[in-house]
Amino acid sequence: MVRKKLATDLVHNVSGRPAGGLDTRAATILREVVEQYVATGSPVGSQTLSRNLPFAVSPATIRNVMADLTGAGLLFSPHTSAGRLPTEKGLRLFVDGMLQFGSLSDEERRSIAGKLEARGRSLEDTLTEASSMLSGLSRAASLVLAPKNEGGVKHIEFVALGPNRALVVLVGLDGRVENRVIETPAGMPPSALTQAANYLNARGAGQTLEELRRVVSDEMTANQSELDQLTAEVVESGLATWGGGSSRGGTLIVRGQGQLLADVTGTERLSTIQMLFERLETQESMLRLLELAEESEGVRIFIGAESGLFGVSGMAMVVAPARNEENRIVGAIGVIGPTRINYGRIIPVMDYTAQVIGQILR
Repeated sequence: MVRKKLATDLVHNVSGRPAGGLDTRAATILREVVEQYVATGSPVGSQTLSRNLPFAVSPATIRNVMADLTGAGLLFSPHTSAGRLPTEKGLRLFVDGMLQFGSLSDEERRSIAGKLEARGRSLEDTLTEASSMLSGLSRAASLVLAPKNEGGVKHIEFVALGPNRALVVLVGLDGRVENRVIETPAGMPPSALTQAANYLNARGAGQTLEELRRVVSDEMTANQSELDQLTAEVVESGLATWGGGSSRGGTLIVRGQGQLLADVTGTERLSTIQMLFERLETQESMLRLLELAEESEGVRIFIGAESGLFGVSGMAMVVAPARNEENRIVGAIGVIGPTRINYGRIIPVMDYTAQVIGQILR
């Protein structure tokens, strides 16, 4: 559950000083710079700070404090005589010890739950709505990762697509359909696909794919199967599509790419964003997103390259796990945007949305 943090609720070390060894005045100025940056995206000057600080202090004193914060690596100046912007180190200090956020109202909770109401539409449509909603609220790109179907198998079919390729159609007991393309052995006759499907359907009987894979593996090992080598390879390929090493894959829905592209200010930045989207489409990135979710009890914030997922500076990612009734990870949601995304607003939204998605995925 997200708890409210106040502006004065700074993280102190054993010496009683606020987070990062800053005194109260320096911590307040750093917080105000970050909040102004999140709101405007522009450098913040001493005159602006003097009008917004909760205590009286001269612009000259503010400039001296900002110089100290710059020397500590918490602020930087993008141009000569410009105001200051927070560095990724300064943003991390702000997020860890100075961020203000609160719980959602009952009306906001009802609104989120109502938008994700799954009645009368597919799971993928529901997750797409969740992704679009998060993108709209955060004005950033959003991610929703749902796991593969781990329920019982009702029917498996193989459809030839051409030389050395076939489509595997899996129908679950819950009616969900998954399609995957596999490589087939060279010179395989069409009858082998029919034989493979008949063989698997005779042994499926409501079992999960992992259970079916063990049954087939044991039978083949004991040489009790009447399948020829080519058909056996089709069976193994069809099961490996869902079982084995790729079983943690799933459906990754990304929305709001345009939100990031709208914030691009140069060719180099555009190249970075394009690389980010290319990485999002890989299985490796989906698995890493789940790993990040598993490492957290609730919402986590990664600034710059901290997540190890993209290695992109100037970007931030907020991730929350979706858990089932056994507290097992069944999916994850995330938001990726510039480092000035509204952390205080998006954290409670993601926390509650993850709970709702967890209920849906049950």
